[in-house]
Amino acid sequence: MAENNLIHETSPYLLQHAENPVNWYGWNDEALQKAKDENKPIFLSVGYSACHWCHVMAHESFENNDVADFMNEHFVNIKVDREERPDIDDIYQKACQITTGQGGWPLSVFLTPDQKPFYVGTYFPVLDSYGRPGFGSICRQLAQAWKEKPKDIEKSAESFIHALHKTEKITVPTKLERTLLDEAAMNLFQLGDPTYGGFGSAPKFPNAANISFLFRYSQMANLPKFNEFALKTLNKMAKGGIFDQIGGGFHRYSTDTKWLVPHFEKMLYDNALMSVNYCEAYQITNDQFYLNVLQKTLDFVLREMTSSEGGFYSAYDADSEGVEGKFYVWTKKEIKEILGSDADLFCLYFDVTDGGNWEGNSILCNNLNVSTVAFNFGISEKEVYEIINSCSKKLLEIRSK
Repeated sequence: MAENNLIHETSPYLLQHAENPVNWYGWNDEALQKAKDENKPIFLSVGYSACHWCHVMAHESFENNDVADFMNEHFVNIKVDREERPDIDDIYQKACQITTGQGGWPLSVFLTPDQKPFYVGTYFPVLDSYGRPGFGSICRQLAQAWKEKPKDIEKSAESFIHALHKTEKITVPTKLERTLLDEAAMNLFQLGDPTYGGFGSAPKFPNAANISFLFRYSQMANLPKFNEFALKTLNKMAKGGIFDQIGGGFHRYSTDTKWLVPHFEKMLYDNALMSVNYCEAYQITNDQFYLNVLQKTLDFVLREMTSSEGGFYSAYDADSEGVEGKFYVWTKKEIKEILGSDADLFCLYFDVTDGGNWEGNSILCNNLNVSTVAFNFGISEKEVYEIINSCSKKLLEIRSK
């Protein structure tokens, strides 16, 4: 298979694309000068090595010879690893958020040769679907507009630049007024899901900073309802599928409102911030539940996200053997074979059923109180905890193989 210019890079993300038929460049003087010399627009694709939708777009579009041929003819194509160049990602991510109201990866940006954005998005399917325009048709339309309607492109680019200038940080000293905190707290509370916690509808992100803010505001304003909402959110998340029940650590976000079905990727920054949340929850309540979640999360980081040299890995891929979530889900049959006589208790506690709760498999989650399980099996709550812990260790050991 032919190699492109990324073969000389060191980033794991860029190296993943070194054998694409797209003639990729890194973000460097050669690529930027080529765009100017040939008067071609730049297609900039930003992602990172553990990004699920980056993989999907790569397989659908960047490994497609017809799409690649068109890209090579009409654009200078640049790949950026957002973990290597967060500065570049930050600029164009802002452009995406201004235009579409959301951001994310892969970030797909079409630029003029002097690097001004004129069309921005995230993941595009190769053909029109999911209510999104297809990447192939976007490339064709923009290549045509570049040749036939340069003034429209220029106008679009200038409006982006104008909007980006408005986001620049203001350095004038300001005093934080109490009314601003009141307003922020009330707005968050109104956005809150009273049933399952968290903010807004699906997809739901952990939003660790919001939780920490509500804890502090609750204490400052002496309004317990903000504490209660933050604790409910942490409780629901820790019992849901967004939390890895046997391995510890939080996945990136939940695709549903109940925190059941996560996007299975795990990020270092999420687990760092969520650890602070659960530490604060334990300080507030003295409830062992929050301490257990904190310990399991930090154990996961030490066990699986820390390198032998002492550094931290930034992300944990959602895909195993090309399948999202395969590493984390179980069938009831598998669990019975591994756990034997303890399987029934484990399956009741973690909602594992014959039909599963996701695509025929079970994502482990906990909706039952320990007292209910103890009563059901005629044993003490302490014995339930002992069996759950013992079973979890067995399953973790099998999973790690």
